[in-house]
Amino acid sequence: MADDDEDVRERLKAALWFAVGKMVDEETLRRNRNVTPQFIGALTEMVWAQIENVAMDLESFSRHAGRSTITTADVLLLARRNNDLHAIIKDFVDETKAAKTKGKGKSKR
Repeated sequence: MADDDEDVRERLKAALWFAVGKMVDEETLRRNRNVTPQFIGALTEMVWAQIENVAMDLESFSRHAGRSTITTADVLLLARRNNDLHAIIKDFVDETKAAKTKGKGKSKR
């Protein structure tokens, strides 16, 4: 079981490295700059650490609320100190809820 978890972890990290590398490549071409593979590796490690911290915070918020499922309320709580990010997420959540409500109303006719 631990080997399976480690395999999944390594595959996720490899996918993240690929995604970060692709974004960095696009930016370096756009800005006519160069970066080293070490930079991409360090940036990937930093993003990975941030993802782990966010995941732990979201799990803690959910657990504190007595739930085993992370909800949008947990994500909004996580973003509470970044007003711009909070507003973007809140707008997205509100629009999604409105679209679902509108969709349900149409299907009842």
